[in-house]
Amino acid sequence: MFDPYLTAKWLHILSSTVLFGTGIGNAFQMVWAMRTRRVETIHSVASGVVVADWLFTTPAGLVQPATGLWLVYLQGYSLTEPWLVVTYILYLVALVCWVPVVSLQIQIRDLAGQAFAITTALPGKTYRVYRIWFLLGWPAFASLITVFWLMIAKPNF
Repeated sequence: MFDPYLTAKWLHILSSTVLFGTGIGNAFQMVWAMRTRRVETIHSVASGVVVADWLFTTPAGLVQPATGLWLVYLQGYSLTEPWLVVTYILYLVALVCWVPVVSLQIQIRDLAGQAFAITTALPGKTYRVYRIWFLLGWPAFASLITVFWLMIAKPNF
């Protein structure tokens, strides 16, 4: 028998797992690759990270708010519950960080690909772009960790 609540909860948990897992996995792989300073490695890993973001992060990032709103409706919460408002803000912070991160990953991939094609070292711009990418990852990570806590605790502020 179809249970809307269990379906919504399952989809919400599954998509949060994919969103967070892909994000942290991509971050780890990119940091590890950049540490090698090997053009071929950086190009290969950055290429995979870009694909993973389109295949996994993007769909999960769309499913998350949809199933979250579905759960809010099914559980009878007000959309303006303080813990939900904080969740919306934090999710928006993560999104605002993630959108440029995708562009930065593409730049890193392309810069490494160009350097690999002509067998030269990475241009200095690659490391500047990477530093911005790295810095943007922290507020996104902290935001999503906090969202996880809010979903469980549902605190009364």
